[in-house]
Amino acid sequence: MAVGTVLITGGTGYIGSFTSLALLEHGYDVVIVDNLYNSSKVALDRIELICGRRPEFYKVDITDEEALSKVFEKHPSIDSVIHFAALKAVGESGEIPLEYYRVNVGGSISLLRAMSKNNVTNIVFSSSATVYGDATRFENMIPIPEHCPIGPTNTYGRTKAMIEDVITDHVKAQRSNLQKAGKPFEQWNGALLRYFNPCGAHPSGIMGEDPQGVPYNLLPLMGKVATGDREKLLVFGDDYPSRDGTAIRDYIHVVDLAKGHLVALNYLRENKPGVKAWNLGSGRGSTVYEMIKAFNAVIGRELKYEVVARRQGDVLDLTANPTLANEELKWKTEIPMEQACEDLWRWVNNNPQGYRQDPPPELLAAVKGPKA
Repeated sequence: MAVGTVLITGGTGYIGSFTSLALLEHGYDVVIVDNLYNSSKVALDRIELICGRRPEFYKVDITDEEALSKVFEKHPSIDSVIHFAALKAVGESGEIPLEYYRVNVGGSISLLRAMSKNNVTNIVFSSSATVYGDATRFENMIPIPEHCPIGPTNTYGRTKAMIEDVITDHVKAQRSNLQKAGKPFEQWNGALLRYFNPCGAHPSGIMGEDPQGVPYNLLPLMGKVATGDREKLLVFGDDYPSRDGTAIRDYIHVVDLAKGHLVALNYLRENKPGVKAWNLGSGRGSTVYEMIKAFNAVIGRELKYEVVARRQGDVLDLTANPTLANEELKWKTEIPMEQACEDLWRWVNNNPQGYRQDPPPELLAAVKGPKA
């Protein structure tokens, strides 16, 4: 008997696939909707290889309310949604802002309308630390706590902050309307998970991030340079007031991050808190140069890099204060960023074509071994 059935939007993407795996491993049934814009259906095969269970999959665009509604109708046992589906590149968001608002904000509204129509009442939202913007503009806000004022500095961050508001207003209205009508209302809940810099891959080496175009984030870029796919790494600015001049970020292993979604979902189902925001991060800030050094140590050579101008909307320091999640969700990161570098290298070194190739037989054998 399943613990429950969860719809995961963007479930074949990087964080979505790892969260689907975590839920299946903890007894949930999982239904994925994804338009495969920046992901691959092969992720479903890898999930099944690792845990022996396969999510249901529908190729659906998040902005298509009717198609979403049909998936809910087909699976009346769905009572919760984990919402990842979004465009996610900070730089690109400044170049095509309307598309980011259409997909991220418009898609979230379509999802919430389909949920309401089908009486699906819990939503865990994949938000981002970018909603805080430059927290150094306030005293004592680094590491960043949840009560830090929201003030995103780029279009991507603004879409995330806007969706947080939409979810908050929607859940509050549902609760209020039902309460006024004398009906049960506490079933409506939302978790806003503001996470920092996801990285790493599955320790088995058969599942990881597989960006379809040029990745925008530091670790997948390092992987591409290490495999020879790209000539050099670009360091966006070395004139920040940090210990070595490069920007500071809080890197969190994707396996830890996936567990964060699982415990947040369980918290909503058990405690019915209304809408709550939690930071998912390690509380440890690393500079770009420190990350390059850690990755160099793993691969045993130095990656070529070039310092270029800062990117529009980038800030000095995004380090989490994860105390609230530590205390309320009983969750904390367990895997250090050095291990994330090792796991990433195992993934890209063995799968330079990502999901467009079969993983090496010895890695497959290691995964299949115990189940035989």
